[in-house]
Amino acid sequence: MDRPPVNEDFAARARETADAIYRAESRRVFATLVRLLGDFDLAEEALHDAFRAALEQWPRDGVPANPRAWLVSAGRFKAIDGIRRRARFDSMEDVAEQVEAVIDESALPWNEESIEDDRLRLIFTCCHPALSPDAQVALTLREVCGLTTEEIAQAFLSAAPTLAQRIVRAKAKIRDARIPYQVPTPAELPQRLDSVLRVIYLVFNEGYSASSGESLTRLDLSGEAIRLGRLLVELLPEPEAIGLLALMLLQESRRAARASPEGELVLLSDQDRSLWNRDQITQGLALVQKALASRRIGPYTLQAAIAAVYAEALTADATDWAQIVGLYDVLLRADPSPVVELNRAVAVAMRDGPAAGLVLIDAILARGDLDDYHLAHAAQADLCRRLGNTVQARASYERALVLARQGPERRFLERRLAELPT
Repeated sequence: MDRPPVNEDFAARARETADAIYRAESRRVFATLVRLLGDFDLAEEALHDAFRAALEQWPRDGVPANPRAWLVSAGRFKAIDGIRRRARFDSMEDVAEQVEAVIDESALPWNEESIEDDRLRLIFTCCHPALSPDAQVALTLREVCGLTTEEIAQAFLSAAPTLAQRIVRAKAKIRDARIPYQVPTPAELPQRLDSVLRVIYLVFNEGYSASSGESLTRLDLSGEAIRLGRLLVELLPEPEAIGLLALMLLQESRRAARASPEGELVLLSDQDRSLWNRDQITQGLALVQKALASRRIGPYTLQAAIAAVYAEALTADATDWAQIVGLYDVLLRADPSPVVELNRAVAVAMRDGPAAGLVLIDAILARGDLDDYHLAHAAQADLCRRLGNTVQARASYERALVLARQGPERRFLERRLAELPT
């Protein structure tokens, strides 16, 4: 019997819904498939098979009432079919064992209150201490959040092929060592926290300032990082987890003011502060106070305290740069890095004048630190411009342009370069 013709408007809406669900739900579906199938690569294949099935069936049959559950079920059955198709190459015993190992999702409850968040479970699997710290971060960014290898490489200031190999080795380690897919016990949680916090913050940074492309920000990633931060605070309300959540909220509060209506970069000093999200600032300030009151103060809490000083300034001129420099001094002792040193140098320039900041930035770059970091050259160029050193400013802007990969940042640098006296 022939099927009735498909209504094209209905089919188009179903395809649009499938695309929207992929953007919003694909990593959630993937995380659950990892739990059910017990294998990263099998889950990734099942995820794509499930969405292909959705694009075939939903335009014809309609979008199911619970799309995520449908996709998980479809992915699971596609994986089982794939295992059975490969039976000609494997012994029947092996095939039976593989199929039996796949968890039956029909026995699992689907309400969010009755099961722990699968992505949080997946993060802790990816951050298992059997993996190196860099492998933990790279794997989680790729598998939990769906960042590309190139985006992760930018976050690491590393080469994409190196990151790709690191991810492959990490997945093999999890498979071969049979690392369990579960949230650690309360006794194990603290030792695993540092890597998880680092992962969440790198995801947030990619969303707060995209490493490449035409968009200044990626709301999906920063929103995801904040959601994961909230979950982590609920699970483990340690001061540094609270400090990280505060930091993300305070930085995210400026999103609406960071770009013009045309999507162009707006510097902090030029932002319309009435556009800042006061609710996020209120939440962030309260969390900073809570983290500081614990007296177990780590790098994320210190960064949040710095962000709080910015947030409390009603105008750019009212910013307490002396307090910011003092907090960076403490941060440098607690967690020294060239990037923290660069940020402190910029704050010193605001407190003591561009010449004082430029001396510090010149020293950082002279050591070879941050030579491939476009923001270091952009900061050097800006201070040289303010001091009237046009030749050095031009050279630094040109170096920053070579390194910058994000459209709005490149256009900002090009405008600054064009404004220099000839």
